[in-house]
Amino acid sequence: MELSDLGFDDWFASHRGDLHEEVTGIARISAVDRGGYLIRNESREVPAELAGKFSYRIESSVDIPCVGDWVTAQYYNNNTAAIIHNVFPRKTFLRRKTAGDKIDIQMIAANIDTAFIVQSCHFDFNPRRLDRYLIMAADGHVEPIVILTKTDLIPLNELEQKVAIVSSVAHARVLALSNISGVGFDRFQQTLRPGKTYCLLGSSGVGKTTLINRLLGRDVFDTKAVSGTGEGTHTTSRRQLIVLAEGAMLIDTPGMRELGLLGAGDGVSSGFEDLVSLSTRCRYPDCSHEREPGCAVRAAVESGELSNDRYSNYIKLKKESEYYEMSYLDKRKKDRDFGRFIKSVKKQMKKK
Repeated sequence: MELSDLGFDDWFASHRGDLHEEVTGIARISAVDRGGYLIRNESREVPAELAGKFSYRIESSVDIPCVGDWVTAQYYNNNTAAIIHNVFPRKTFLRRKTAGDKIDIQMIAANIDTAFIVQSCHFDFNPRRLDRYLIMAADGHVEPIVILTKTDLIPLNELEQKVAIVSSVAHARVLALSNISGVGFDRFQQTLRPGKTYCLLGSSGVGKTTLINRLLGRDVFDTKAVSGTGEGTHTTSRRQLIVLAEGAMLIDTPGMRELGLLGAGDGVSSGFEDLVSLSTRCRYPDCSHEREPGCAVRAAVESGELSNDRYSNYIKLKKESEYYEMSYLDKRKKDRDFGRFIKSVKKQMKKK
């Protein structure tokens, strides 16, 4: 196996000189679990940890390596373990606001070619939540493909309605399949290309792990039935990169109950291209589409050209992204100010 088989292309090679590394190898992070890492190179996968100097340089959660990152690493113990020294720039990424009240960024995965956004045709089907995943993909410059699973649980006419709904909100391919009957699985499998990296995104219980087991041809990963309410139960507990026999790479992720947006302004625009197109007809170029006269977006809602539900979700997600971005930048400023204060105190103490 070559590094190119794992996705290392000319783009990454062109950034190698920026890292100022000499006696180190190049590898890709294949798993992250509670601060521990697995990295994969041309010949093997080994456990790894962050170098002390690297850890010291980390200024925010964005700087912490995540699954899919390319790193420079130094091996020891007969190449059975490694120390990570640096992270290559990311070509693409998937991120969200951390769950809960804490305002910070959580990196999901990096250097992804395509994100498979998985929703069940049964209880999990939710176009508003789908908007969030589409924005996440657009924010990180990742191509989205929507996968509708559990098609065996609904009649054909209902499936056609759901596909039409997804197609109306997503500028992306839509694939429908059943892990039980296998219908649609071949079409999904044909989208996978050697040397390309794919990521599965979706709530718990939508069939992500079952889909991976089917690709592998055996039950490598545990699965659990959904609860009595139809809600998924967590099975995947860590993010990990799996190399399939045909050469494609797939990153499985734990189900996400919360999908907050932080600093995804461009992603919001890309996820609502129909509104952006309408906004070119607004009277004011900086129209917020809420109260200004001559707003083409609100006019489209009033005329029925644009659904009120889609308009409301756009305004909500735009405000959420902007609010969390302002709060995050304010937090970063306070952290930097505090860091400078601590350094000045240490200097004063040394002088005494």
